This record gives sequence, structure tokens and C-alpha cells, in this order.
Amino acid sequence: MKAYIMLAEGFEEAEALVPFDILFRARVEVVLVSISDSLNVTSSHGVTVVANSLLSDTDLSDGDLLFLPGGMPGSNHLAESEPLAKVISEYAEQGKWLAAVCAAPMVYGRMGLLNGYKATCYPKFEDQLLGAEVLQKTCVRDGQFITGCGAGAGFAIGREMAEVLVGKDTADAVLRQMMFNVYE
Repeated sequence: MKAYIMLAEGFEEAEALVPFDILFRARVEVVLVSISDSLNVTSSHGVTVVANSLLSDTDLSDGDLLFLPGGMPGSNHLAESEPLAKVISEYAEQGKWLAAVCAAPMVYGRMGLLNGYKATCYPKFEDQLLGAEVLQKTCVRDGQFITGCGAGAGFAIGREMAEVLVGKDTADAVLRQMMFNVYE
């Protein structure tokens, strides 16, 4: 199984790296892809992450899941990327998994892909999820879409992505190994 995490200048680092860590621990091949012309991508809090590849140099057709971390202005940069929109459309047409968190579900919403699906996002972006039934939940999986509400949803959306790629038992085991909610 293979997942691509798309990084744009101004992304929210917790929303990208917590799910990355969960998927990596679940033995999913995870590739960080910069949508800009540099492998170095700076988060909304000034943390620079080195991506594995550039979108312009990467064939994403072998992926099983595409994930968009939110944050601002990162989500706007994702929404403005025509090459990314092309990849998203291909994933949608092929029925592959499309995930996004925080403000980033607006990318799918603006493209009309969430029409008729349940989804969640960061408050104040609900109107961008065109045609979706917007739920006030941490994480929502409906059809081929997985959406999360914000940075605090990193573990929930990471777990959901791991579950659809490698199964519930593995996803749950990874979170237990990470000591997530073990004392509650």
C-alpha cells in the first residue's frame, strides 16, 4: 500500500506528520510530496520539512491514497494547484482514497467531489464543502473520502487512513503502540 501526502507552503505540521507517523508505523509506504518547486516546505509555524519528491517530478498513479494536510495558507496553495487538481481528479475517477484535514477538505469541496457525501472540516470552512453533508465530528469516512476537523484530528485521521489501507487490527495496534488513549 502507498500513500502520498501533499505538502504546500504554510501546511499544518501536526496534520501532516502525525498521520505520516501512523501510516509509516503501519508499514504503509508514505511519500511526502512538495507541490512547489522546492523539496523544502515550510509549515504555518515556521518548521521546514524536507519532502521526498516534487509533484512536478512524481508519478502518483501507483498510490492508493492521497492526503491533504490543512493549515493556512497551505490549504489555499493546495486549492490553487492545477497539477494537484489533475491528480485528485484521477484518484476520484479511479475510486482511490482521498483524505484531507482542517481547511484542506475545501479542495475536494470546491472541485464538487464531496457532493452527496458526509464530511467534516475546520469551523468556518463548511461553506466550501459544496454539496456535502457537513458533520461536526473529529473524523468522517464516507465513500472514498476521509476528512478531519483540525490538528487535533491527526491521530483519528491517521488511524482511519491506516485502517482502509492495512486493516482495523493493524491500525488499532499502531495506536496502542503509540500509547494513544491507553489509559482512558
